[in-house]
Amino acid sequence: MAEWVVRQATPADVPGILDTLRSALGETPLLQRTADLWAWKHEHNPFGHSLVLVAAKDGVIAGVRAMMRWEITTRGGETLKCLRPVDTATHPDFLRQGIFRELTMSAIEQARSERVHLVFNTPNEKSAPGYLQMGWQKVADIGVMIRPRLGRAVSPLPDRPPSIAQIAPGLKPAPHMVLSDETPWRDPMGLRTPRTGSYIRWRFTAHPTASYGFLEEEGGGILVARANWRGGTSELVLSDLIGAGQGSIRRVARTSKARYLAGWFSPSTPERRTAILAGMIPVPKSTLRLVAMPLVDLDMDVFDLASWDLTTSDLELL
Repeated sequence: MAEWVVRQATPADVPGILDTLRSALGETPLLQRTADLWAWKHEHNPFGHSLVLVAAKDGVIAGVRAMMRWEITTRGGETLKCLRPVDTATHPDFLRQGIFRELTMSAIEQARSERVHLVFNTPNEKSAPGYLQMGWQKVADIGVMIRPRLGRAVSPLPDRPPSIAQIAPGLKPAPHMVLSDETPWRDPMGLRTPRTGSYIRWRFTAHPTASYGFLEEEGGGILVARANWRGGTSELVLSDLIGAGQGSIRRVARTSKARYLAGWFSPSTPERRTAILAGMIPVPKSTLRLVAMPLVDLDMDVFDLASWDLTTSDLELL
């Protein structure tokens, strides 16, 4: 039998890629590995089509390595070309053959040739050691901020994903979000995903599986949240605050049917101050680990969390 070979993925590979992802990583009602979700991430992304490599053997996708194109803006206004490793898996029939490492290092070689500035991601506990062995370095463990609710919470339905109408009936469904000239964008305080109209529409209004909702203030500020089940209970994830004040968080907390509100915002940002004033409490539990690997010399310390300006929606890609 022929050895597996590493090559660029083609559109014809997508069904096999999804089969490999399902076989290796499984699915849940909250995360269905559909062709629509793949297309949203890797084809419709406003930053460009993803870098996707596969290891193929006898017509079977033995492994896949997908890195989403991304851009982040520095405090000084420079735009950095980035990649975000996601959707990486080795088919169970091809484990312990070095596929993960070969695909990753091949992708990094291609990224260097394209003059990509930075690779960053939030690997899980299982894959994080492998990234560190291949040259990534830890930036920080990312915690969570929560605001518990004392009222009655909606009970999870384990066989179906939650909807924003169930958990936060006071929010409008994200597809109805309209950005205007009054939308209060702000300058980056560190490495920050640029909040453009095309990004916001793609990130929240066009997502094929997650259920997002929004609350718009009279002055144009927008709160964006996602319905979620976690650990047998319901939660409302505060994904982004675009100029929204503490009153919006308090209003959502009053009307939500989630057990608690959860989110995360970089220290020293106006969003974090707003969240704390609205009663959200940082808890000493790490939920994500941010790691990075610069591919060129940069004029900043990307391994210092203070160099980043992030919200929940920058860290998760649901």
